[in-house]
Amino acid sequence: MNASLTPEPENYVNEKVKSGRYNSASEVLRESLRLLQDHDELQRIRRDELRREIMIGVEQIRNGESVTLRSKEDFDNFADDVKARGRKKIAERSQKVG
Repeated sequence: MNASLTPEPENYVNEKVKSGRYNSASEVLRESLRLLQDHDELQRIRRDELRREIMIGVEQIRNGESVTLRSKEDFDNFADDVKARGRKKIAERSQKVG
């Protein structure tokens, strides 16, 4: 397989080889493809996790486990409560680790 690069990526590959970290342009490209595969897999995992979280939310709404916010004040109070609970969880985790 042959691949053509525009000057900018070609210069980047050549710099990586010159740095001594890679022995050839092929090594740089193989590493780049491996990182792209890792990136794609991470994106897939995140999408799957987001879909699961959305479905949990849909089920909660179907089960009547939702909050109706009728005003900006309702929203602000709700947001403050969510932030406070999140900060509390973070503090609890920090205490367990420390």
